Amino acid sequence: RVPQSLNLTFTEGAFVFLVPVALFLAPSALAGGDFAGFVTNFAFYAVFSAILSTALARIMFASAGMMLASTALGRIDQVMCAPTLKKPPRPQKPQDSRVEFADVSFTYDGAASPALSHLSFTVEPGQTVALVGPSGGGKTTAASLIPRFWDATSGVVKVGGVDVTQIDPHVLMDQIAFVFQNSRLLKGSILENVRMARPSASEEDVLQALKQAQCIDIIAKLPDGIHTILGTEGIYLSGGEQQRISIARAVLKNAPILILDEATAYADPDNEVRIQEALAALAKDKTVILIAHRLSTVVGADRIFVLKDGKIAESGSLDDLQKQGGIFAEMMMDYASSIQWKVEKEAIK
Repeated sequence: RVPQSLNLTFTEGAFVFLVPVALFLAPSALAGGDFAGFVTNFAFYAVFSAILSTALARIMFASAGMMLASTALGRIDQVMCAPTLKKPPRPQKPQDSRVEFADVSFTYDGAASPALSHLSFTVEPGQTVALVGPSGGGKTTAASLIPRFWDATSGVVKVGGVDVTQIDPHVLMDQIAFVFQNSRLLKGSILENVRMARPSASEEDVLQALKQAQCIDIIAKLPDGIHTILGTEGIYLSGGEQQRISIARAVLKNAPILILDEATAYADPDNEVRIQEALAALAKDKTVILIAHRLSTVVGADRIFVLKDGKIAESGSLDDLQKQGGIFAEMMMDYASSIQWKVEKEAIK
């Protein structure tokens, strides 16, 4: 923005540079007896400089708009040209909600090093497993391989004892529900946004899902309830409220496998409490893979895997990892310190 401001200042203020030139030439014009012509020329160049600077500014903004449009079209084209998942010739059905990574490695296109390297772990049906670790450790990448957002470079990812590449993509997606950390709603009614998970659901089913997701207070303040169109007439929801609506969508889908990518990351304290209550109800009797940045969310996990540089550095229960005094224990200490700092900061206020 600084270069743009300097550019606008220079182009819009070009008239200022004519003033010293006029003062320098004025005496000679007076001496030559052609002062009227001098004034006429000065007025012409003053007006011309204003028109020129305005035209340059418009060209600059038009160029910026074209660049943004080109970038947006490029992204749309990238999505439209993305290869579709190939349906296996003889699709198999998963037997249960067990998730298994068997010596899985994955490298993004153009990356110099793998995002995941020989990753192996198992999540039993009904079990809650947390993936934690430093940023860039491979947590979200690992979870993304389960629904085949990408396919493993080597190794096998299994759901219900079946290689995910051998499951019909529609069947696989029916097995998995997601709650991302930055959920966004579409411009439409609350009913339509929640019903995306199961288009055949009735209004009563949607209302029940919203109730389980702690969304009744949101619906109560909207003028048309679940039929309120979001994004019109100043009707918007906060990030935490959008997150609860996305949880209602996952509740309605009722898939046996649940992937939570730190659903409380951007929530305020009040919304975080409600989101935690909603997630507790949602995760009941499901196979849950929890990607945790806030370590307070891993307290109820049956097992914790600490990922670093795409590998499992540590694994075990919460108590076991704290006793080991390794990466996880250090992360917990840092987390506790940050919480204490926030409490002290609030107390000072």
